[in-house]
Amino acid sequence: MTTPEPGASRLRAPAHRVSPRARSWWALRSAITTVGLLVPQVAVAVVLPTYTSLMIVTGVATAVVGVAHMLVVPRWRYALHRWEITDDAVHTLSGWLRLEWRIAPISRVQTVDTDRGPLQRAFGLSSVTVTTASASGALTIDGLDADAAVDLADRLTRVTETLGGDAT
Repeated sequence: MTTPEPGASRLRAPAHRVSPRARSWWALRSAITTVGLLVPQVAVAVVLPTYTSLMIVTGVATAVVGVAHMLVVPRWRYALHRWEITDDAVHTLSGWLRLEWRIAPISRVQTVDTDRGPLQRAFGLSSVTVTTASASGALTIDGLDADAAVDLADRLTRVTETLGGDAT
């Protein structure tokens, strides 16, 4: 077993949680998806009476799974999602069924973007995407307080500017 170099990033739990409002945002997204799945089932039941009983069964199943998802997954994701920026790296932990734990060295950061969809704006949230020179793709931190996201993007931009180079 080798000892990591002093100052090297190690896999560890990131320090910061996302905004508590992310739970409501995730729950609303789940509810919208559930309604989006129920509408065609209701339409089929109304337009094609022969399939009404089948659509009632599938509609009830959709509603039960949708409500369970809406109640459980946002809490679970909130308990697991973490992020942290150190002098050396960007650390993220995300997911709810399959966890993704990533570390991107600051020296590999190429771009930093913020994103605020309509639902995120309604909850005062934002996402920060950190694109790196990595085949694994960008790191995304969802569910941040909008002001914290702007501060984070600004901090990362300033840090990467001071490093110079082309992040490759």
